[in-house]
Amino acid sequence: MSTNWKQNTAVFLSAQMISLFGSALVQYAITWHITLVTQSGFFMTLAIICGFVPTFLLSPFAGVWADRYNRKTLVMVSDGAIALTTLILALSILGGYDVLWPLFVALAIRAFGSAVQMPCIGAILPSIVPTEHLTRVNGINGSLQSIIMLVSPMLSAVLLKTTPFFVIFLIDCLTAALAICVMLFFFRIPKREKPPASAGNSYLMELKEGLSYVGKTPYLRNFLGFSAVFFLLFAPAAFLTPLQATRNFGEDEFYLMAIEVAFSIGMIVGGILIAAWGGFRNRMYSMGLASFVMALCTLFLGIPMPLWLYLGLMGLFGICMPIFNTPSMVMLQERVDPDYLGRVFSVMTMISSSIMPTGMLIFGPLSDVYPIEWLLVGTGLAMAILTVFFVRNKALLLAGLPKEEANHS
Repeated sequence: MSTNWKQNTAVFLSAQMISLFGSALVQYAITWHITLVTQSGFFMTLAIICGFVPTFLLSPFAGVWADRYNRKTLVMVSDGAIALTTLILALSILGGYDVLWPLFVALAIRAFGSAVQMPCIGAILPSIVPTEHLTRVNGINGSLQSIIMLVSPMLSAVLLKTTPFFVIFLIDCLTAALAICVMLFFFRIPKREKPPASAGNSYLMELKEGLSYVGKTPYLRNFLGFSAVFFLLFAPAAFLTPLQATRNFGEDEFYLMAIEVAFSIGMIVGGILIAAWGGFRNRMYSMGLASFVMALCTLFLGIPMPLWLYLGLMGLFGICMPIFNTPSMVMLQERVDPDYLGRVFSVMTMISSSIMPTGMLIFGPLSDVYPIEWLLVGTGLAMAILTVFFVRNKALLLAGLPKEEANHS
């Protein structure tokens, strides 16, 4: 581990924040444009599918690449590919080709790039940050991301009202280029001490070895199983609340922006809290508390209420996200064999990118037939019940302990 790991980590996180800022502007612009123009659960579902299914399809190979090749290079190449796609879309809109279907194509191509980035980024941090500092760094990273997610929806809403649509896409191209330059010239990733044990095998063989590693590790099996069901139930709260706000409060970017701002402020607070506090000694209790509160928030979002209370619940939801995500990320970064880390994160990506669209295939069309409030109440209750089983799992409780303590249990 390098002695100047703090500087190296700061450079890496800075590059990711620059890239995230531009990507968030485009993501909000596309999603809101589709929501406001169509006001349809079907088109919202189609947008979610385009944004997730490609990630699922590429993730198995991306996890192998993250364990086999230079992760820094993979991040830069995927960032560049996303920026190129965005530039082509901007030029097509500038040329007067202003229809919906290219937006869905752009979401799909951006999802391919994200599939490569996510396992790489998850695997890079434990290679540059000492283990004892992972919780704090992940918490800081979550807070920085939340600040970006606070600023970007406000700026995206302003830009949508005051500038041509294509301007937002050009900003994303510029931020991607800047992030690539920072990574290329200032970030140093340590060389692997040894090549992966499976080096030289075929992609399918390496993927099979990664899945076998997950299958024979009880806490991984249980955690990924919980994540799959939780993501399925989480779909209405994650993707239908903008549509719910549009139907209940009004057809204006302000309401969509207010929801994102409230959620992002909550995530900033939650990130600062988990970075300063560190969570319970057993990480499972932190994750369990956060998931139970998120379940209650989902349930209460299904009850008619004034806007200020709705935004308050979204803020509380945001606080819980880093309190759940940071301990779970550290648990995987600390416990998973480094040779399999990319593939384990790719399995996580596969789950989120397949289960969420599956949830939207169910709940999206239902939102055009039944009130979204009914869907939120039902899934909130189910999430609360699931959390009870989650925090009682013995393998997970053991994995949630600090590594040195668990080894003596």
